[in-house]
Amino acid sequence: MSDRDVRNERAEQLVEAAEGLFAAGVMSHSGHANLSARLDGRRLLLTPGFVRGLRPEQLATVGFDGQVLEGELRSVSAEIIAMHSAVYEARPHVGAIIHTHSPSATAFAVAHRPLPCRTEPMLRFGQAEDVPVVPWGPRGSDVSVRGIAEVLRRRPTTAAVLLANHGLLVFGPDSAAAAHLVVAIEESAEAEIAAAAIGGAVDFPPGAQEAVRASIARVAS
Repeated sequence: MSDRDVRNERAEQLVEAAEGLFAAGVMSHSGHANLSARLDGRRLLLTPGFVRGLRPEQLATVGFDGQVLEGELRSVSAEIIAMHSAVYEARPHVGAIIHTHSPSATAFAVAHRPLPCRTEPMLRFGQAEDVPVVPWGPRGSDVSVRGIAEVLRRRPTTAAVLLANHGLLVFGPDSAAAAHLVVAIEESAEAEIAAAAIGGAVDFPPGAQEAVRASIARVAS
């Protein structure tokens, strides 16, 4: 597959992921988000500063160093290139990243509270542990990027982080996987908040992750 074919395929996947997030109702009132997909070890596709009504040809190709190689970016997206690049550099297996201000997940970020893994969708879609909180830093700043990199170093198996006083950052092998996890995390955050009113959420029993994996494998075989 040529570089152009790869770019087109990844762009279409990002657009589908963005549309799926809106359809699932997990976006903030503003609809703010940014999505990216890895092209290779030095380049990524990035949404141009908006995601509502996004078209594949509107995505920009940028280098991990922040240089815009093709297309255009609004300043609101240009300043977060380093955030996406830091995740790709720390996690070679990551193929896509999604940042949203999903309301219930953002409530945990504002409260500086890790989101526990207490719903089965989180287990199924790759977050079988609490979602950790990255200390606050100005958006796209060195402080923020270093904080993300440090949490990823300390938590090598997490597929998401909460950005303190800001929002949610999720990453996965591809755009669809990342989008599924965004939805699972937002639903779990909603459930945690609702459960607090009736006595609080309860942890899974021991061995839950292994049982879920066995169930998935049984159906797939």
